[in-house]
Amino acid sequence: MKCAKCQFDNPDATNFCGKCGVPLTADARMADSLTKTLATPVHVLKAGSLIAGKYSILEEIGHGGMGVVYKAEDLKLKRSVALKFLPPHLMDSPELKERFLIEAQAAAALSHPNICIIHEVGEAEGRPYIAMEHVEGETLRDRIKKGPLKPEEALDIVTQVAAGLSDAHRKGIIHRDIKSANIMVTEKCQAKVMDFGLAKLRGGSSLTKSQTTLGTVAYMSPEQARGDDLDHRTDLWSLGVVLYEMLAGELPFKGDHDQTVIHAILHREPKPLGKTRPGLPPGLEEIVLQALAKNPADRYQTMEELREDLEAVAEGLKPLKAKRRLGRKILGIRTAYVYTTLTIVLALLLGLNVGGLRNRLLGRAATAPAIRLAVLPFENLSGDPEQEYFSDGMTQEMIAQLGRLHPETLSVIARSSVMRYKKTNTPIDQIGRELDVGYVLEGSAQREGTRVRIQAELIRVKGQSQVWADSLEREMSGVLALQNEVSKRIASALALKLLPAEQARLANAPTVNPEAYDACLRGYHSYIFMTKADLDTAEKYFQLALAKDPNYALAYAGLSLVWACRQQIGYVPPAEAGPKAMEAAQKAVALDGSSAEAHYALADIMTWTTWNLKDADGEWKRSVELNPNYADSLAAYSHYLMIMGRPEEAMRQIERAVKLDPYNVMVLTFYSIDLYMARRYDEAVAQALKARELQPGSPIAMMALFFSYAAKGMEKETLAMVREYIKIYGIADLDTALDRGFKQGGFQGAMKTLAEKLVTPANQGLVLPLDVSQYFLIAGDKKNGLEWIERAYEMHDPSTPYLRFPIYDSIRSEPRFQALLRRMGLQGNEKK
Repeated sequence: MKCAKCQFDNPDATNFCGKCGVPLTADARMADSLTKTLATPVHVLKAGSLIAGKYSILEEIGHGGMGVVYKAEDLKLKRSVALKFLPPHLMDSPELKERFLIEAQAAAALSHPNICIIHEVGEAEGRPYIAMEHVEGETLRDRIKKGPLKPEEALDIVTQVAAGLSDAHRKGIIHRDIKSANIMVTEKCQAKVMDFGLAKLRGGSSLTKSQTTLGTVAYMSPEQARGDDLDHRTDLWSLGVVLYEMLAGELPFKGDHDQTVIHAILHREPKPLGKTRPGLPPGLEEIVLQALAKNPADRYQTMEELREDLEAVAEGLKPLKAKRRLGRKILGIRTAYVYTTLTIVLALLLGLNVGGLRNRLLGRAATAPAIRLAVLPFENLSGDPEQEYFSDGMTQEMIAQLGRLHPETLSVIARSSVMRYKKTNTPIDQIGRELDVGYVLEGSAQREGTRVRIQAELIRVKGQSQVWADSLEREMSGVLALQNEVSKRIASALALKLLPAEQARLANAPTVNPEAYDACLRGYHSYIFMTKADLDTAEKYFQLALAKDPNYALAYAGLSLVWACRQQIGYVPPAEAGPKAMEAAQKAVALDGSSAEAHYALADIMTWTTWNLKDADGEWKRSVELNPNYADSLAAYSHYLMIMGRPEEAMRQIERAVKLDPYNVMVLTFYSIDLYMARRYDEAVAQALKARELQPGSPIAMMALFFSYAAKGMEKETLAMVREYIKIYGIADLDTALDRGFKQGGFQGAMKTLAEKLVTPANQGLVLPLDVSQYFLIAGDKKNGLEWIERAYEMHDPSTPYLRFPIYDSIRSEPRFQALLRRMGLQGNEKK
């Protein structure tokens, strides 16, 4: 046993050094036993050697105390594999050999993109071997030899490793030998944890005896170095060492001999990273120190906790878990009563988010989830263009499912913004930049007879590495369960902590009538285009769905949206469209109170059809609560809040909607109108121009520009927008009337002549009365403007709730206008 002071190798197991007399500590004696491992190599195999009748050896690619690794070809499956032969002490002991086979087979059940896959565990001529995935790349250790990694690169790699280990820990498997040499990094920066064949089942006995304890000394946790029983927290320590090594370019615990390294692990703190590597992202050093806490109870308790803090720092936020535990240690509170009381009080404050405390401690807004995901348009593999509705429908369904999954953590980009990538070859990194997402889900959907198959792949944008991929198939009646299964697997891949209610919802998907589901998909596929013909087609399909399943809530919600859209655009008079929209929305909510779409439809009708503004608030809140990632609902809710005189709340909702759906013309236009109502005209113009660029002929974008240009006194631009907008009326000679009015009285003359020209069509229900009132008001004709606002109220114009528009400021103090506000329930909410 070597002496820690003079390095004399004492031949006897005494308590004192035979040369200098210094006591040989328990640490030194234990460290010496750890260094005496059996490392007799397996005899070398030659290229071309055949193993188990199916593996042909190509070349040796690594060797060490725990065996030799060869690159080989799987002759049956025609793929490259890595074959690892275990060391002699496992071959010579039947007990250890059996234990190895059991635990390696358990490790082989792991399937995670950040874990090297074990294909097979077997024996060849009495020698145990592991056949595993052959990973092209370099070890993290070799990469570190070139110099410390950039902080963002280190964060990315260690987050991937933590994801893989988290999956293993959930399945009861501990690695016990995490080190930079056991982590491969591919050319696309995908990290792969190697050597899971040497892992340990939680609660199981060790593969080795104390003198052959697994784990390289420099990466051993204190409890591992002492030979104590291990749990998953030993991997957390070792990963902390790896993270330190990546950032500093050196190990945190070093020494000339193993026993000095062990002594440092047990008794010393690492050199501060701030001195070794200044300029690290705030909070990163705290994460490393948290992982390297000597006492397992003071470390991160799970890999999920570590991942949360890593992702927070990567997003420029504060690491909550590290801050809390280190802060508790620094405070040094020793009285159990005081500690418990403070913990309970803090938990209540955090749970209730009193005064926004939870959000402030998190260092992030409640509306800024840490993970942003885009579901790219699913590919139609049927070869039949008529099946596009199905693949598009599956895209929308996955967006909806994932949007409800864990909204505090996961933000999912809405349909309108991802469909622009359909049938394009846009690179993943470009999509990531344009949508500001960290992950994308690619996939395909195919329906064959009564069965449906989904193939999906979750990709991390940074490095374009695969996080998860699978192919699933079900009968069409189980399509909702299929979607839920994909959602569960994505949640697992992203290490999302699902609440019991979320788990129950995913586990209890109802069956559907395949024909009704198919018709409903076709209905929504037609509805989104919102032309008169498309709305007619959508209604036909929703009615067909209800004929197949009279209790199909989603079909009723779609039917309600069709009638509401017809009313808002002016295709059908409110007196006809309103009652039908309300009836369908109420049935949808009655049949499925958990449907965000149903509550959205009902809130929409209550706001713009029945004008039940007070009660509509609850429906809007319920829709957003059920799916906080539903951009359409958020955008419409923002308009409701503006109508009710709550601009700060409105801006929070619309800004989140824009973040979720940055290329949605409707969302951008709603944002423009919110800004207009807030008197922020320049910003309103900018957003409307973005919408117009995406869809040049969008009537709502033109109307938004019309309002803001008029408010800014930009007569030329206002007149140009009016010329474009009036084309949707389909009324002859409107351009001529504009020209005549402009010649006679300039800009105001043109507006008044247009208003007068529209009086007759408005009385016939062909033009909305509020349009007429607005042209009169811009012309300076307050009398006629006010009269047509009252007509709008009488004819139930669906835009009447927008009486807070700045265009009405010139008549806001008029008694007749104030009376109208009272009838609408808006008095006191208007901005003077």
